[in-house]
Amino acid sequence: MERRGPGLAALGALGRRLLWALPAYAAGLLGLGAGALLLALALYAGWRRRRRDRERGLRLAARLQSDEEAAVRAAAAGLGAARGELPAWVSFPDVERAEWLNKVLAQAWPFFGQYMEKLLVDKVAPSIRASNTHLQTFTFTKVDMGEKPLRVLGVRAHPGAHKQQILLDLNISYVGDVQIDVEVKKFFCKAGVKGMQLHGMLRIILEPLLGDVPIVGAVTMFFIRRPTLDINWTGMTNLLDIPGLSSMSDTMIMDTIASYLVLPNRLLVPLVPDLPDAAQLRCPLPRGVVRVHLRGARDLRAKDRFMGGLVGGKSDPYAVLRVGTQVVTSRVIDDNLNPTWDEVYEFIVHEVPGQELEVELLDKDPDQDDLLGRMKVDLGEVLKARVLEEWFPLQEGGRGRLLLRLEWLSLLPDASKLDQVLERNRTIVAKPDPPSAAILVVYLDRAEELPVKKPGKEPNPVVQVSVQDVTRESKVVYNSSAPVWEDAFRFFLHDPKNQDVDIQVKDDPRQSPLGSLSLPLARLLDAPDLALSQPFQLQHSGPRSLLHLKLVLRVLFFDAPENGAPTPPAPPGQPDPPTSTEGPQRPPQSNPDPQFGTEHVLRIHLLEAENLVAKDNRFGGAVRGRSDPYAKVRVAGGVFRSRVIKENLNPRWNEIYEVIVDNVPGQDVEFDLFDKDIDKDDFLGRCKVPLRRVLSSRIMDEWLPLEDVKSGRLHVRLEKLSPQPSTDLLEQVLHTNTLLQPPRGPELSAALLSVFMDRAADLPLRKGSKPPAALATLTVRDVSVKTKTCAPNSEPVWDEGFSFLIKRPHVESLELQVTEEGGQPLGTLSLPLSRLLAAEGLVLDGWFPLAGGGPHSQVLLRAQLGVLVSQQAELGGGSVALAGGDAAPQPMEAPGEGESGAGGLRQRLLPSDSHPEPPEGPLGRLQLTLWYHGDERKLVAIVHGCRKLRGVSKELPDPYVSLVLLPDRSRSTKRKTGVQKKTLNPDFNERFEWDVSLDEASRRKLEAQVKSTVSFMSREKEVLGKLHLDLAQVDLSEGGTHWYELRD
Repeated sequence: MERRGPGLAALGALGRRLLWALPAYAAGLLGLGAGALLLALALYAGWRRRRRDRERGLRLAARLQSDEEAAVRAAAAGLGAARGELPAWVSFPDVERAEWLNKVLAQAWPFFGQYMEKLLVDKVAPSIRASNTHLQTFTFTKVDMGEKPLRVLGVRAHPGAHKQQILLDLNISYVGDVQIDVEVKKFFCKAGVKGMQLHGMLRIILEPLLGDVPIVGAVTMFFIRRPTLDINWTGMTNLLDIPGLSSMSDTMIMDTIASYLVLPNRLLVPLVPDLPDAAQLRCPLPRGVVRVHLRGARDLRAKDRFMGGLVGGKSDPYAVLRVGTQVVTSRVIDDNLNPTWDEVYEFIVHEVPGQELEVELLDKDPDQDDLLGRMKVDLGEVLKARVLEEWFPLQEGGRGRLLLRLEWLSLLPDASKLDQVLERNRTIVAKPDPPSAAILVVYLDRAEELPVKKPGKEPNPVVQVSVQDVTRESKVVYNSSAPVWEDAFRFFLHDPKNQDVDIQVKDDPRQSPLGSLSLPLARLLDAPDLALSQPFQLQHSGPRSLLHLKLVLRVLFFDAPENGAPTPPAPPGQPDPPTSTEGPQRPPQSNPDPQFGTEHVLRIHLLEAENLVAKDNRFGGAVRGRSDPYAKVRVAGGVFRSRVIKENLNPRWNEIYEVIVDNVPGQDVEFDLFDKDIDKDDFLGRCKVPLRRVLSSRIMDEWLPLEDVKSGRLHVRLEKLSPQPSTDLLEQVLHTNTLLQPPRGPELSAALLSVFMDRAADLPLRKGSKPPAALATLTVRDVSVKTKTCAPNSEPVWDEGFSFLIKRPHVESLELQVTEEGGQPLGTLSLPLSRLLAAEGLVLDGWFPLAGGGPHSQVLLRAQLGVLVSQQAELGGGSVALAGGDAAPQPMEAPGEGESGAGGLRQRLLPSDSHPEPPEGPLGRLQLTLWYHGDERKLVAIVHGCRKLRGVSKELPDPYVSLVLLPDRSRSTKRKTGVQKKTLNPDFNERFEWDVSLDEASRRKLEAQVKSTVSFMSREKEVLGKLHLDLAQVDLSEGGTHWYELRD
């Protein structure tokens, strides 16, 4: 036996070596190289190492709990355990160990596992199977909550905000051997979770306390801060253990948990039926608001390295501030290790003590931002001190310091303090938003007798609550005309006297209105306790439609300490910290929001439709008629309506609309088609395009199928025009717009003007001593916009931006008028846009004197111009020439134009009033532009007009042009322009396209016929002239605009 031992061990070692060589043998059989083998081994080693680290972490966490218990027992037995070796709850006497609670949890854990198994199998699994047809075979194959229960490491009791409240903080830790396996049999997919860690501080509030059993009316639970989560995946979800995917998956799950259980979200469990004020318990009034002045930082680390780290650079720091789920991000300061932000942010504080302000400083990089340091401040300390202003050291790998000023704002139900708050806010220069004077809490309870749009189909109501430009949305209650939401929304208010709350009740998902309500917040200022609680009659709704609301307003009052806040010293060896932003200042230039001037212009080309539904039936439907279609286009809050095409199921509109858009997600370009009738217009279909898709692709030219109808499709072309701060292509843009200008509709825009109204100074006083309540009106052509009306002040601050579409920048101007609220003028400014064209970067930023005001009245604004360069303008060059008959055109360069570049639109037209008149022909002449668009693979023809046509009767003809791409005479090759009434010199300027390759186009001929309608009673057409053009003799790659003689 002793001799066999070493022999068996040697054989085992040899077998293991052979097993290691097996992958190499298999790779040789499959013909794989050594590189593939090494890559497979590296992936396997990395996966195995991560699995071992995860399992080691679980074992260490379990060992930590057992060691902690052993240390406590040793201390209790007097075995000499030092104080530093004891757990945290022993060091702090107000944190108690709840070992009895852990014993209860340990005994109840198996029964909790049984409950979870029933919940997942009986309720969750059917819901998942019903949610998607691909998951109809989804099942939970194993649900085992394990033997390791949730543990409570410590319990701390706090005095509640009032006597009917008990407040407990539970430091929970779950290091469990949970195993949950799922399977989708249809796809042979198995996945699951084996082991999980969850650590965090759970707050439990017991309220209200009652004088009857069960003594406590409800239990409210939530995490004060985001807990830490670590999940060990199994099966197919092993892929989520890959570095990068692991953090992403845990973050997504953590975000889901945060949406339910992290402040301000709470889980309310009523213990008594018909609990009063359940909405107030689920969403109580905040404890206060903390105003954070982000001043600056010093001695940050340089993270930007060059040449492999040999050359040191700087950093591009920005700050991320977080209180619970409220997150804001400052602007980025480029190449600066001592940045100064001077920005002000406000956060709602729900629980004190407990909540913290977390600040992270990061270095902005193209790929992944680097951490420069972070710090935390307990907001309970801010509540005690009322104001804190000091340099906070950065932790976790960061050096340097961060200067913050923190102010605690109390919530007062006292309207008499509002004027004092507004007066103080006027002295604060706050960016990016003005300081708030109050907060509004809207408790949305329920609705009654909402209108039913379709008989037998209940609506799916959702509520949108808006204050100024901030909108909150409730959950959707499905299939109910009496929905119950029990939700709450919070808003910051800058001036409650002049603001309204707007409420829209809509039917999801089509967002059709079910009712609306608008309330001036001034009503709350006169209400008892600044609150209104009543059912409100909905407007534009049913006669008995009611919305049950409670609105609560609280004034944000800053109770400064008597001794004030000391000025913080500068860090050793550093210059003085940035000064306070309080007090009036006169900056030399404006300071707009980073989003200012980032808008785009969307050009919508409504071309045509096909196969529309015939709605105009006669004789009770016995005779089928046609439709009189028109289109409505909705985008970015604007609505455009096309002209009506009479009796046509294949209408051609060829209309262009322009609208200013931004990159806010969720926007759509919506098209609705209707049949024009005498009474009520009939619906012909709808379609929509996500705006983000157009902005990302720049150009979209598609046939869109119409929804909610039997047939029909719509042809549209959408193009994003980004403003460019250069005049290099301005003339090209103006000529291209002349070329693309449809015969109907407004002139196309050549530029976008963005104006930021910052403030005014030294406005004339009203009646000699009172400052005016000023507003500004900005006008370009016939478009006017107004700023908000500021509180009485000779130096009002507006801090608002506006944008205008500019047609002809050389001749247009911006007209600005500052007036008092009653209309009395305080000063005017006229700014010709030609000054912007001559300025560097097409930008003017600074103080401008006001005419007709005080001797020193001036306004601070920023005006910037961006040229709207379309794809045709980028690729365009130009030539205008004369050719006749079927001869090959000989292009002649237009006056003042150089040679054209390659591709795209290849011609520029002279202005319409300077077209060279063609020589007189027997039947007149036709002007065409022909070229092949290589990027879109289309043959393009533009019919500009005709000159000196020959009428065949005494009356003037009604001409139009018909185009056919021969030899095929099918509908797909035919095009025609609109009809021009009673003229021998019609102008069309219409564009047509054919989807053909360049080779195929060169083998085709283009037939153009100028026709006239004989009479409105006849379908017979009168031919005024013809043209046959062999495209093989036309240089389609270069293109050009030519006159052609018409023949019989």
